[in-house]
Amino acid sequence: MGRAARSESKPKLTPYERRLFVFLSVATFFEGYDFLALAQILPNLRRDMNLSEAWAGWLLAAVNLGTVAAYLLIRRADRWGRKRTLTITIAGYTIFTFLTGFSPNVWVFALLQLLARIFLIAEWAVSMVIAAEEFPAARRASMIGVIQGCSTLGSIVCAGLVPLLLQTEYGWRSVYFVGIVPLAILAYARRGLKETRRFSEQVERSDSQGVAPGARAEDFFRVWKGPYRGRMLRLALVWFCSYIASANAVSFWKEFAVHDRGFSDVEVSKAITIAAVASMPFVFLAGALIDKLGRKVGAGIIFSIASLGTFGSYTLHGAVPLTIGLTLGIFGAAAFLPLLNSYASELFPTELRGNAFAWSNNLLGRIGYVVSPIAIGLAVEEIGAFGPVLAATAIFPLLSIVLVATLLPETKGKELEETIRLR
Repeated sequence: MGRAARSESKPKLTPYERRLFVFLSVATFFEGYDFLALAQILPNLRRDMNLSEAWAGWLLAAVNLGTVAAYLLIRRADRWGRKRTLTITIAGYTIFTFLTGFSPNVWVFALLQLLARIFLIAEWAVSMVIAAEEFPAARRASMIGVIQGCSTLGSIVCAGLVPLLLQTEYGWRSVYFVGIVPLAILAYARRGLKETRRFSEQVERSDSQGVAPGARAEDFFRVWKGPYRGRMLRLALVWFCSYIASANAVSFWKEFAVHDRGFSDVEVSKAITIAAVASMPFVFLAGALIDKLGRKVGAGIIFSIASLGTFGSYTLHGAVPLTIGLTLGIFGAAAFLPLLNSYASELFPTELRGNAFAWSNNLLGRIGYVVSPIAIGLAVEEIGAFGPVLAATAIFPLLSIVLVATLLPETKGKELEETIRLR
């Protein structure tokens, strides 16, 4: 009886769902690669282009603007469909990442990376929407968590490759030349990708009502005009606070380790690789934790570790303590994403899902992602050290715990048709 109940609550994946899982995991892998690539090459890029610490913050902010502009693509998923939008984002990300390697100056570099981020973050967001719409409710957060965990795997590969690539004739540019790989892999694999069942059903309902497919999705402010405005704003506030720590905890760590602690490129790469490998199993389990314990308890655990990791990464001394702190920091920077991705997909109906995801994450939540590196760069230049400034951001994951507990409902184990009605 117990075994039957467990089987019913955890249905097996179909062959197509397994193929979809692999496809989305590969797509997300490169989100992790790109996220760590800029952090890894930043000191080398600054030396090559003669940039100060403050200018490094402005550069990160400029590139991160692409995560906001990704809204323009993500919302198209409610009109074009999930499959078509994902295909376009994969192609765009690959093209602009490859072109980044030819940047003649920092202005062109910033522009190309901004464009690459638009497509990359749209690819990531649409992948999360597809996962939420296609996988069973009892496995939703678990599958999203494992798919997101492949981003950490991408970071590990990046951490291992960058020191080798920096020694090549093209230096930091070679890090971006390998960006052509995802297009070759995914262009072939996408042939078996189907449109999600829920989006297809939404199109059929629109047809039966005499409404052009996706016509309502053209309304830029549609989510603001109905009953979902309040929960979109509440979720945006959680995204905002979460990004302030996560966007910077890893991005500035190499700068901190080299500038404040005197690490070499090789020592930094070793620490990042060890930390990423050590954190990866736990990142993969984050979604299962959320499915098992619920979103609110999971948020308490994940954000507490994120806060501890951020603080430790920028206050401890010595290779071993700092690597331990970085392990927790990398976990926190990755593990909160399955939680908020689940919420972003669960709290809104199919016809609004892409729009609401983009508003809460890209247009509003990512303000913290874009603005915080500027503030950090200016503060570091003022006081002359990275550690105290970055350690102070550890307060924001703790604030996120409070916000999730008080502002968002519990959606554990519920179908999307149920979660959109929760208060």
